[in-house]
Formats: sequence, C-alpha cells, structure tokens
Amino acid sequence: MNSLDANIRENTTKGQLSTLRNKGNVPAIIYGGKDQNQKVSISKKSLKTLIEKENFLSNIITLNVDGKTQNVLPREVKYHILSDEPTHVDFLRVLPGVSIKIEVPVNFINHDKSPGLKRGGVLNIVRRKVELKCPSEKIPENLTLDLDGIDIGESFKISSVKLDSDVVPTIQGRDFVIATLAAPTVMKEPEKPAEAEAAEGAEGAEGAEVAAADGDKPATDAAKGEKKEGDDKKATDKKTPEEKK
Repeated sequence: MNSLDANIRENTTKGQLSTLRNKGNVPAIIYGGKDQNQKVSISKKSLKTLIEKENFLSNIITLNVDGKTQNVLPREVKYHILSDEPTHVDFLRVLPGVSIKIEVPVNFINHDKSPGLKRGGVLNIVRRKVELKCPSEKIPENLTLDLDGIDIGESFKISSVKLDSDVVPTIQGRDFVIATLAAPTVMKEPEKPAEAEAAEGAEGAEGAEVAAADGDKPATDAAKGEKKEGDDKKATDKKTPEEKK
C-alpha cells in the first residue's frame, strides 16, 4: 500500500494557498465518516510520483497526518489549466463497512497464450474500467481477465469476473461485455499456386491465337469477295457483241 506524509494546514485565503503551492506543496482535504473534514498539505513531488503510477484513483493510500495514520482513497485531483500541475486533492476516509462506488481498471494477462491473438485476432476492449459498489476495505486493485485459450469470436462479460459477494457492478440487470477477440480487420489474400498461374498463362496464349485466327477470317472472305466480283466482270467483258445483246 502506498503512503504519503501530510501536515495539517490552517491557511484558507487564496494568497495563503498560493504561498503554500509556491513552496512545493499541494493543499488537500480529508472527508467522510463521522469525523470533521481535515485540511492538510502534501508534497507535490511525492504526490506526482504516485499520480504517475497506474490506477491512482482506485488505490487506497496510507496518509500520515502529523504522526497519525489513516487509510484514504483519492477521489479527485484538480490541475492547473496551463501548467497541468496538481493544485488540490480530495481524499475519502476508508471506513470498515462503508460502501462506495469506484471505477476499477481491467487487466488482461497471458496474451501469448491466446490462439486467437496468434492467428492475428484483435482484442477489442469495450470497457477499460468497470464501476463497482463495494465496501471501502474490499476495493479490488483491478479486474483480471485471462486470455489463455481464448480464440477469435469469444468474448469476456462481467460474469467472467470472479467478485466477492458484497462487490457488485453498478450496472445491474444485464451481463455486459468487457472485451471481445475479433477477427483481423484486413484479411490477407492467399497466394496462388504456381500451377494455377501457369494454367492462366496458357489460357491467355490460347485465347490470343483464337482471336488472331478469327481476325484473319473476315479479311480472307473479303478478299474472296473482291476476286469473285472481278472474275464476273472479266467474264462479262469476254462476251461477244451478240451475247451482250
């Protein structure tokens, strides 16, 4: 479990908060339960180190406030609009038996053992986080889904996840999909066998020969026609004057 050191602060005005931030600290507030809200400050450097880690908003943190420890859950982080530096943090007290709503990240394991991925399938993640309602002391770190043996066309639904009886998804009444293993978006056309390519080449050559033969035939008929017409003319010319009458 991660931890942070915090100091109680009394500053409330904008000027006092600006001075606090200029000294490398971030104002924060602790709320929840029967105790009053606590105004504290934490090191910006230490805070950024935790924020850079995965799932900051779904991990319980042990906060050391002036020597006293308490478990809290980060609920909201505000950032500067230009510098993107953290400017304020809200922490919720983690109290036994108190249920809260929280988004828990989904984690996939054994990618190399999925026959579907090996055949070029694509893991289509529908929900990267699932909102759960659970006791604050039973918040799961993540929801783990095992890809071992998963093939193309199979899917993960919320029923695929093993949850404690008092940890339930906020979406009720349907077995919603978390991810699917889809077929490749682009299918590679299989290469033609060498025999098929040779057969196509032979058919092309044969077609060219037939076309050439068909092309010569009309020309031959035309030539024959011209010859016949010329022969008739010569025959006419050979007729005697009496025959011509």
